[in-house]
Amino acid sequence: MSERRSKLLMIGMVALFVYFLLPLFWLFVASTKTTGDLFSSFGLWFSHDFSLFRNIRETVTYDGGVYARWMLNTVFYSVVSAGGAAFLCALGGYGFAKYRFRGNGAMFALVLGSIMVPTTALAIPTYLLFSKVGLVNSPWAIILPSLVSPFGLYLMRIYAQDAIPDGIIEAARIDGASEFRIFFQVALRMLAPGLVTVLLFTLVATWNNYFLPLIMLNNPKLYPVTVGLAAWSSQSVGGGGSTGALLSSVVTGSLLSVIPLIAAFLLLQRYWQSGLSAGGVKG
Repeated sequence: MSERRSKLLMIGMVALFVYFLLPLFWLFVASTKTTGDLFSSFGLWFSHDFSLFRNIRETVTYDGGVYARWMLNTVFYSVVSAGGAAFLCALGGYGFAKYRFRGNGAMFALVLGSIMVPTTALAIPTYLLFSKVGLVNSPWAIILPSLVSPFGLYLMRIYAQDAIPDGIIEAARIDGASEFRIFFQVALRMLAPGLVTVLLFTLVATWNNYFLPLIMLNNPKLYPVTVGLAAWSSQSVGGGGSTGALLSSVVTGSLLSVIPLIAAFLLLQRYWQSGLSAGGVKG
């Protein structure tokens, strides 16, 4: 019985592995083809003309190398947003977990409720608010909304509750350390796995964000790679034969845009796996 269950689990794992890997495989195969081969050859295998390096060269040099600028914008928005959101979540989660004050439970319940609100539903109100204060069409229009992460705050509160023993905090207070010194020199190190988990989640969310930059930014020089590639795709479809070759650049640009995320997950997997597991067990 156990052997049969083991085989079923193995089949299920293989099926999930194929399911999640198949789109990435298609993207890699498609990025090696010319625009004509994208429509005339089998989608899940290579064509005779291996054009990956030519597609990469055309992607990064088209329109004065604007793709590199979009990638730099994306890295800037994502790194600043992820770092800021992780720090704020650690600060807030530590406060909720280790301090008892009036309204603690009600405020944390409000955080839990806000997790259920889709960020897309807040995009238009955020745009109206930012347009009032003149922040539309600037990097702040992307970074400031991305600093707010209710799920990250929830995760850090759950993680900080057990990761930081109350005895260590009391000992630091007896030694005369201020509350901020306790947080920065004692608590922050213990929160590192949870901090990396929140950082990665926010990094991916900001990197893949499309709708918010679409409505906030008018200047193509400020576009992240998601909005820039969508503009190329629309230009390619609308332009027909004259700009149809852009389609291969859109596919190749999509492949290049996911490589930094894969590298970040592989480099930091030791931290985010332990942080996620600890948060799940303690939650």
